[in-house]
This record gives sequence, C-alpha cells and structure tokens, in this order.
Amino acid sequence: MEREPHPCCDATSASIFGEMDPVEFYAKHRVVYIEDTLVNSRKLRQCWRSWVPEGGRVRGVVCVCHGYGADAGWLVQLSCIAIAKEGYAVYAIDHQGHGKSEGLKGHIPDLNAVVDDCIAFFDPKRGSHKGMPCFLYGESLGGAIALLIHLRQPEVWQGVVLNGAMCGIGKFKPPWPAEHLLALVAGFIPTWPIVPTKDIPTISFREPWKRDLARNNPNRYPGKPRAATAQEFLRVVKEIESRASQVTAPLLILHGDHDVVCDPDGSKMMYQNAGSKDKTLHIYPGMWHQLVGEPAEGVEQVFGDMFAWLEAHLPTQAHS
Repeated sequence: MEREPHPCCDATSASIFGEMDPVEFYAKHRVVYIEDTLVNSRKLRQCWRSWVPEGGRVRGVVCVCHGYGADAGWLVQLSCIAIAKEGYAVYAIDHQGHGKSEGLKGHIPDLNAVVDDCIAFFDPKRGSHKGMPCFLYGESLGGAIALLIHLRQPEVWQGVVLNGAMCGIGKFKPPWPAEHLLALVAGFIPTWPIVPTKDIPTISFREPWKRDLARNNPNRYPGKPRAATAQEFLRVVKEIESRASQVTAPLLILHGDHDVVCDPDGSKMMYQNAGSKDKTLHIYPGMWHQLVGEPAEGVEQVFGDMFAWLEAHLPTQAHS
C-alpha cells in the first residue's frame, strides 16, 4: 500500500495544522492525540504528549526526544504523527525550559537531569505496551539524549534512530581560547545567553516557508544559547564520542551533508565507532540540518528510509 505524504505537506508557514483546526487535523491523519502534564523529580511541571493510531492497532512504541530550543508540540509533532500513522504508539515530553514545560527558557545546565526526566516518563509508557518492541528517535540534541538513554538502559531498546544528531564536535569545535572562556563564564554567570549563533531556522531549514513555520512556534526559545547550556553540550558531545563503542542497540543514522548546526562528521564517527552489530548510515547529499525542512521529495526519502528500517526491526508477528 502506498504511504501517504508526511503531514508537513498539510502545514503552512503560519501553522503546523495548515488550514485545519487541530481536531480536524488529527482526524484526517487518523491519530488520537493526548496532551497532559506531570511533575518531575525537581518539582518542575512538564508537558507530555502522545499520538496513537486510531483503532488502537499498535505494532511498536517510539519514544521521541526533541532538539534544543524546540519542543514536541510543533514541527516535531508532525513527524510524531507520521510515525503514529505507521502503527506506532508515540510518546514525547518537552524538556525543562522548553515548550510548555517549566524551567528557565533554553537553560539545560545538566543534561543528565533531562535524561532522568525522559526515562521516568518513557518507562511507564513502555510498560503499558507489554511485549511491544520499543525504539528511541532523537533529533539534533535529542539524538544525544536518545544515545544517553540507551547507554543507561542498554537492554531495553530494540533500536535507536538519530536524525541530524549532535554526537560529535568535529569541525565545529570552538577554538581553544573560546572554549576555555566559555567554561569561565559558565562558572560565574551560567544563565547568560552569550554564545554567538546565527538564526537557527535560517540555517536549519532548506525551504524558506518552513523557516517561517519554525519561527511561528509560540513556545520556541529564540535566544542565544546560555553559557552553562553550551558548556554542557560540549561536555556531552565529548562523552558520547568517548562512549560510542558502548552503543550496542540497532542504529539508524540520518544526516544531511550540508548541515551546519550539527556536524555530519559526528554521525560518521558514531557509525564507525558504535559497538552495534546492526547499524545503518544515510548521509543525504545537499540536505540541511532539519531533514523535515527539505522539499517534499527529500522528506519522503528520509522518512521512507526510516519507516523501512523500523519495519525491518519489528518482530515477524508485528508486520502489517
């Protein structure tokens, strides 16, 4: 059966739902959407979301980790809907300081706390689908989070999908004085939004209208990375580079070769050094950081590769 286009085809520059209201949008795509909140171990209220195929026929579970400055309720949501339409129960949580979750906007001084939050949320959701294969899907920073979750729970996940993941410093490593100055500033003024960056949508999305759509996210953090956050990202990338051989789950790595936000060389490093016996790498010529930000044919190519990989990693009885 021919697959329907990715739901981003229905979006406009103003709204992920295009000309529809949310109820119409979910009905068209035959998914049941739930949004709720929980209180994490640090007493912060966090927003979580789920997308399940209408009719409840679930073949597997996909737990989604969104990227820095984003959340699970905007463009990432469109990919969550696309995944749910393939027969998966999809779960995601807005990280602290992101989306509708509490915390200083864009401030993640300790990524281990975010990993704790994700595991605490994902574990009971996985448990509600006993016997189902469970996968992690991470975009950008979310790719690093997904890898850290897997490293904490190496026997739990049937596969990890990385989309434009932050898993290597590569050629984007800051020069020696800047890196050490950052450490100094992070120690004294950790929340200072000091790190110079270009406008992220401008350099992430190849299609101009999708850049506008990203900017129209009412819960987006548009500011510069805060000092302690940037310092933490450097630490985490070094940790992931040093622990790549401990990654043992089946691995699908997707990356555009024109990505100037997360270095494609980091994905190549992960593919080469991961301990996984089952690993696949797709580097897409000409594609940018946000693969959902490509023209329609590029989006269909990327997500077609992803869905074929997920399908191949389902138990025989779960295939449609």
